[in-house]
Amino acid sequence: MIVKNEEKVLARCLESVKSMVDEMIIVDTGSTDGTKKAAARFTDKIYDFVWCNDFSAARNFAFSKAGCDYIMWLDADDVMRKEDAEKLRSLMLESDGSADVIMLPYNTAFDENGNPVFSFYRERIVRRSCGFVWKGRVHEAIEYGGKILYADAAVTHRSVKKEYSTRNLDIYLEQERLGEPFTPRDEFYFGRELYYHGRYERAAEVLNNFLEENKGWIENDIEACKILSYCYIQLGNTKGAFDSLCRSFIYDSPRAEICCEIGNVLMLEKRFAQACFWFETALSMEPDSKSGAFVNSDCYGYIPAIQLAVCFDRTGNVEAAQRYNEIAGSLKPASAAYLHNKAYFASLRGNG
Repeated sequence: MIVKNEEKVLARCLESVKSMVDEMIIVDTGSTDGTKKAAARFTDKIYDFVWCNDFSAARNFAFSKAGCDYIMWLDADDVMRKEDAEKLRSLMLESDGSADVIMLPYNTAFDENGNPVFSFYRERIVRRSCGFVWKGRVHEAIEYGGKILYADAAVTHRSVKKEYSTRNLDIYLEQERLGEPFTPRDEFYFGRELYYHGRYERAAEVLNNFLEENKGWIENDIEACKILSYCYIQLGNTKGAFDSLCRSFIYDSPRAEICCEIGNVLMLEKRFAQACFWFETALSMEPDSKSGAFVNSDCYGYIPAIQLAVCFDRTGNVEAAQRYNEIAGSLKPASAAYLHNKAYFASLRGNG
């Protein structure tokens, strides 16, 4: 792990995995709080690393301190839920030791009940002897290969931060100022950071350039189309948003996430009948969790169903609207939107 000023969450993370690991290596990049004290409750392998605006450099330093056959990485605000820890423990006991990389799901967004709705696979455990290294100043990733094993023991991201700094964006802007070359992955994440910080015109410029160069990973290409559509919506250009989403079909068949976004754009234009087509298409799909894509599970069920309830109501088909609202309710019975719609439809029948 690499950490800085994580005293609020570090113990929670280490407690969740302490029974599964043979050693814990903590690399501190300049904490001024009680992070090291929290770490010392679990390990004496605590090292200092002088921060140099390069996450990969810090992670590679941490990997260099590992002494076991396999290395697992985590961030301080990650945890392994009890059921996932048990799955990982079983995997370790049953493994024949032939895997070079073990891919685990990463849960990063949750519904109102705390259930994961957004996840993607990450290269979570690697064989030390393979010598894999991290690349990228920000949004770093391991360049890996060899025998890859997929498992379902998820790591769950549980941030307690209320606001996020411009740190990542600043690193990219400094990289740009220094004239350091951007990899396609860098350019994608640079555009995403610009969007997150409200710099929509510049974000659109960077993401369009990323797509035009056609050197990115397919999943980043598709995600770039989606983020580009968000930029255009913020800029008041719904046609640009629609075109950007359709551009994603160059790279792969439509995903439910993209279909839902197209439906949302059409709803903004009050084209409810056309929006129904895209939401119904999304509802008919199944997610491919092992594609490496950013998967929003709600886009394959709840979101299109609740949006179809609205769209069919707007087109005057109340019967279909109620039917889709009940589908949404079967998936999330405590949903405020579902309950609101249910009361609305009851009032139309004179029962509310």
